[in-house]
Amino acid sequence: MKGIGSGGGASDLCKSATLVKITGFLLISVVFFYLGKHFSDGSSQQLVFFSTQQNSESPPSSATVALSPNLNKTFDISSLVNDTASPPPQQDIRGETEEALNPPPPTPPPPPPPPALQRMGVVDENGRMTDDFEVGEFDPELVENWSKSNESEGLESDGKGDNARVRVKKFRLCPESMREYIPCLDNEEAIKNLNSTEKGEKFERHCPEIGKGLNCLIPAPKGYKTPIPWPRSRDEVWFSNVPHARLAEDKGGQNWITIDKDKFKFPGGGTQFIHGADKYLDQIEQMLPEIAFGRHTRVALDIGCGVASFGAYLLSRNVITLSVAPKDVHENQIQFALERGVPAMVAAFATKRLLYPSQAFDLIHCSRCRINWTRDDGILLLEVNRMLRAGGYFAWAAQPVYKHEAALEEQWEEMVNLTSRLCWTLVKKEGYIAIWQKPSNNSCYFSREEGTQPPLCEPDDDPDNVWYVDMKACIARLPEEGYGSNVTAWPERLQNPPDRLQSIQIDAYISRKELFRAESRYWKEIIEGYVRALHWSKFKLRNVLDMKAGFGGFAAALIENSLDCWVLNVVPVSGPNTLPVIYDRGLIGVAHDWCEPFDTYPRTYDLIHAAGLFSVERKRCNISTIMLEMDRMLRPGGHVYIRDTLAIMDELQETGTALGWHVSLRDTSEGPHASYRILTCDKRLLRA
Repeated sequence: MKGIGSGGGASDLCKSATLVKITGFLLISVVFFYLGKHFSDGSSQQLVFFSTQQNSESPPSSATVALSPNLNKTFDISSLVNDTASPPPQQDIRGETEEALNPPPPTPPPPPPPPALQRMGVVDENGRMTDDFEVGEFDPELVENWSKSNESEGLESDGKGDNARVRVKKFRLCPESMREYIPCLDNEEAIKNLNSTEKGEKFERHCPEIGKGLNCLIPAPKGYKTPIPWPRSRDEVWFSNVPHARLAEDKGGQNWITIDKDKFKFPGGGTQFIHGADKYLDQIEQMLPEIAFGRHTRVALDIGCGVASFGAYLLSRNVITLSVAPKDVHENQIQFALERGVPAMVAAFATKRLLYPSQAFDLIHCSRCRINWTRDDGILLLEVNRMLRAGGYFAWAAQPVYKHEAALEEQWEEMVNLTSRLCWTLVKKEGYIAIWQKPSNNSCYFSREEGTQPPLCEPDDDPDNVWYVDMKACIARLPEEGYGSNVTAWPERLQNPPDRLQSIQIDAYISRKELFRAESRYWKEIIEGYVRALHWSKFKLRNVLDMKAGFGGFAAALIENSLDCWVLNVVPVSGPNTLPVIYDRGLIGVAHDWCEPFDTYPRTYDLIHAAGLFSVERKRCNISTIMLEMDRMLRPGGHVYIRDTLAIMDELQETGTALGWHVSLRDTSEGPHASYRILTCDKRLLRA
């Protein structure tokens, strides 16, 4: 035997390794051949090397390599692609018998193409900000056809079975005789049936019964023009817009108002200040520097205002004055005031409380206002006392102040006696002006002799409850906490949360001061957006109405954005009474129920704003009735901005179109998926 370490042993070992490699290669080849054959027999996709099918035009052969079965065949490619309903039978090596027994499943139709992406915001499908977006669709033809066929009333199904929407009839124009119509003050039928009119009851609200209210569009006077913008309108307005010459004829010698060609001119005078309102205001401030117009005195009330020159000239001193007068023999004086762009309302001192809260005004002024303040135990002056802020001033310019006639001197003595029992202090009397100051707390009232009239009101009497509440011959108590008397000076008071926030009856999960600040920030951002994106600075706004004012944040934001306008803040009686807070921050407002008409002339406001109003009031009122009243108050060419829930927008749009407005629906700043929308409406200058 040879040794393992010899050369022969090494040679044998190498031969053995080579043999093993060759054997392994052959085994692997056999395995792959078998697998390939098995795959080709069980699959419709045969490997060409294992095809046993021969070309029909070739001679029989036992070759294991075959040509493609599709050789020399032609196909209609378009029919193969498009005819998905009946695909051609597949070629299969297992023959027709097996295909008949096991037919292939039908080819499913291709999926439908995805719908085209419609962008409704400023974010594209990839989440990126873009300027290429749509606000929404507007089809003028559809709107035109709708307005022509919009002649049916009542509920109409939308075809889904569950939902129904109101279709609003297109409103007609009222007769020309109604162009100055104020529904609750011109109700002749109700006025005729009054039991008494000796206390001025006929000048108070007497609204039409349900079903007898306004149901048409108030027409403008012939020749109506776009109002002259402020500040020019303080001194002149178009005659054609308020075509009433009686006031100019009656008061022409008192420097109130004159007619000059196609305009009314306002020299700035009054019955007691024929030399002009500016000199009159200078005299008051010289008499009592503590009044400090524009700082300590910010909100004023002018009673029996005439054409409101007193308030018009106070505006340049940062004092906002609400001018009030009844619709009496000088029935258009408030209309002139509003046409001039001066805050004004129709209101009368008669039997009901005026619609303003307690401690509302820093100054109340009466110049020859023809009111007998001492009648009926001084009940009318007690109403002034209710509205006058603690520490505020009452200025009276009238003949009893300066004329030495027996009857007038007697009236003066009665006035002095009454004011002393009210604890008012006569701080200054000069010429034909007398100025009193109201006390800052209740201490004087409690120190009066027992039985002194008028008495204090009962502790449970709410001096801020004013909606259809009778005047009371008692002295409204001042809050023990000092609410109302401790407001800061203007302009700081605009943004300082007042102490009277604590007296507002609201459900709050956070502090009232935080709610106040949050509302202010909210409206500040929104108004900045309106000014920037919707060009509010170009609207030439002057008279603005906020129909649901809250804490007055909307009005405050307009001031902060330097828009030269004034806002009448309306607090609906259906919600919390936030009106005292509005006055404490140096703004003006009024309580109102929007289920009834508003006490103002037609064509009063350039802009009417309603945020969250209709979604609340629709439970109590007819939406079309409220919007018809809005149209009556809106100047031709004016604007309406309604910010409310998406659920109510269809009805608002239909009603706006029925009124003849141009309506447009916009997204809020929250984007297209928010539950709120903004309906912008423009009232056309001319109507057919």
